[in-house]
Amino acid sequence: MASAVVVVSAPTVANAVVEEPPRPAFYEAPATLPATNGAVIRTEPMSFLLDPADATSLVTNAKRVLYKTTNRAGKAIAVSGVVLVPKASWLGFGSRPVIGYAAGTQGMGDKCAPSRQYSEGLEYEAAGIQALLNRGYAVAVTDYEGLGTAGIHTYMDRVSQGRAVLDVVRAAQRISGTGLSSTSPVGIEGYSQGGGAAAAAVELASTYAPELRVKGAAVGAVPADLKSVAEHLDGGLYSAFAFFALRGLSASYGVDLLPYLNAEGVKTMQTVEQDCVFDLFGHSFVKSETLSHNGKGMSDLIGLPQFARMIEDQRIGTIKPTVPVLVSHSRLDDVIPFANGRNMAASWCDQGANVRFSANILPTHIGG
Repeated sequence: MASAVVVVSAPTVANAVVEEPPRPAFYEAPATLPATNGAVIRTEPMSFLLDPADATSLVTNAKRVLYKTTNRAGKAIAVSGVVLVPKASWLGFGSRPVIGYAAGTQGMGDKCAPSRQYSEGLEYEAAGIQALLNRGYAVAVTDYEGLGTAGIHTYMDRVSQGRAVLDVVRAAQRISGTGLSSTSPVGIEGYSQGGGAAAAAVELASTYAPELRVKGAAVGAVPADLKSVAEHLDGGLYSAFAFFALRGLSASYGVDLLPYLNAEGVKTMQTVEQDCVFDLFGHSFVKSETLSHNGKGMSDLIGLPQFARMIEDQRIGTIKPTVPVLVSHSRLDDVIPFANGRNMAASWCDQGANVRFSANILPTHIGG
């Protein structure tokens, strides 16, 4: 991996400047981006660690990729990700399928990006991805907007995340030596934040990436209604997830949070910008009312017009998927209320989509 690093500064929600820590030069976008979504900017070999000896490298070709996508605001951006292809020949019918895999919550800081965590053996999604590789699938994983690359990670931005998933599949099909092509069958999969990104991708696929041969999707614990999720999380064990979303969406929409925060609120928003998922318990049981300028909580904040629109824009279930979708959700999910998955699936069904809803009673969000 390239050793050069670049330090950049990014505006925070508080209109101050927080220095982003140095990141490898691989993640820096060129001055001019390609015109085509999914165009490959650069690749480099990487290790995909499931063990200290990296035995997986004997059976898997792993590449880190920087590619072009378009964010919610219509801006061309560079996003990083990973493309993994088994070295063994595909034994199934037709050409090898590629799975657009949307990772669950990683955090907000660049160091949290899956394409960096895999090489350090710290990526919790690795075992699930290895199971797909063992079945012969190629897997393409996006880091999402601003996670690994410059700028703020637009956590839970429905359009940005969905497009990033579709475009990393396009990029995977364009990397030479992978055996993939524009005719490769495509599946989409994700859970939690990844469930939201995968569900958004399957809604957007027919209009944003109609040439992809998407065959179906499996999405789990989808945060389809962010308002209900944020209100559920506020002041609880996983309150950091709500802060991630408020920070990321405010950056995506250019909404200045400063007028709504007290000094502790500004500090918290600046801190979560560099947190990874394993740092989230540092914000457990923090109530949003202790961070606001007027002592009112998140429910009051997201009821304001500028925030209400921003949150409602993220609703998933309003666009009919054109391919079969499996939706799973635990009735005992302690992070994303069960009604999110059930109502989204019902909405899709009402529109005539081919949906199977699979409820379970595995304990907690992690169990689900």
